[in-house]
Amino acid sequence: MALKCKALLTSLLLRLYFVSSCSLSSKEALVFSLSKSFSIAEGRSSASLIFLCHSSSASFPSFSTYSLSRYILDLRGERTIARHEVREVEQRHTQDGVRDTPPLAEAEDVVIIYNRVPKTASTSFTNIAYDLCGKNHFHVLHINTTKNNPVMSLQDQVRFVRNVTSWRAMKPGFYHGHVAFLDFSKYGVRGKPVYINVVRDPIQRLVSYYYFLRFGDDYRPGLRRRKQGDKKTFDECVSAGGSDCASEKLWLQIPFFCGHYSECWNVGSRWALDQAKYNLLNEYLLVGVTEELEDFIMMLEAALPRFFKGATGLYKTGKKSHLRKTTEKKPPTKESIAKLQQSDVWKMENEFYEFAQEQFQFVRAHAVREKDGELYLLAQNFFYEKIYPKVN
Repeated sequence: MALKCKALLTSLLLRLYFVSSCSLSSKEALVFSLSKSFSIAEGRSSASLIFLCHSSSASFPSFSTYSLSRYILDLRGERTIARHEVREVEQRHTQDGVRDTPPLAEAEDVVIIYNRVPKTASTSFTNIAYDLCGKNHFHVLHINTTKNNPVMSLQDQVRFVRNVTSWRAMKPGFYHGHVAFLDFSKYGVRGKPVYINVVRDPIQRLVSYYYFLRFGDDYRPGLRRRKQGDKKTFDECVSAGGSDCASEKLWLQIPFFCGHYSECWNVGSRWALDQAKYNLLNEYLLVGVTEELEDFIMMLEAALPRFFKGATGLYKTGKKSHLRKTTEKKPPTKESIAKLQQSDVWKMENEFYEFAQEQFQFVRAHAVREKDGELYLLAQNFFYEKIYPKVN
């Protein structure tokens, strides 16, 4: 065994001699390629190999002058050091592998969830995704809940989370539906979806929904709506104190962002408002506003081109078959608006809307510039320097 070990060491040392001027990365590769074969000699670690590799910045002396034993460390005494050295090399290679991970915008397993709030131009935006999915090679799935209930049962939450995270045939995927925010970190799964959404002025959203229930829209004009036949205008409803235009009906955008907690659906809950704000900032990649939908689409195309490449051009110059308008909608009078604005529910919903709008405009200000009435995306505005250690 001693003769076999000595022959093996001699072979390794000669190979190291010819790479004495190699770069650190090459030496590290040599450590990986040779340390396993070296370790077969009585189960010893590769301490001497690492020592030689790291001491090879200068030329190796002649083996005829120096004894081979001069280059061999006491393996037992240096075993801890050797293992530490190998661990450092392995960590550097592992980190290099992490850096090779595709970025968010290009990864093939990205899932986007658009838990769309009703009457915020959600169908108009979703149809852009349907127009692009074939060209950009991703899947679009509609989350159709019974009676459009935005709150899932616990068992359905588990099923949905499992589907989104493990249904590989549907990745990359764009899921959309009238569903309240769901925190995936609660379910013990790896990876989280990318959430996006759009909000709208709360009174304008309610007015649109009121007329939609009665007259539908130009997207599916023949479909009979729940309140079809009721000719009462929104203003008449407000004057009469009707339930379909009551201030409580404004309470929708906050619970959609707040999520699946009971308190989220308690009308006028300050806790729900705070939670909705927290989720908007921490769980959503981008939240746009209906009144500035084109800007929202432009920023999504810049951030997630894997899905939205071509979306801005489609929105601006396409046939706009994706756009949807509520039929017979009449703008409310100042008196109706003033009456709704007296309620605490409107104040809270409007606070959330203005909070979302301010955040969106902040993001936009750092992403685009306007020139001659047109918006232009800013080029990359950062770079790397002072990178160490230097690589030859």
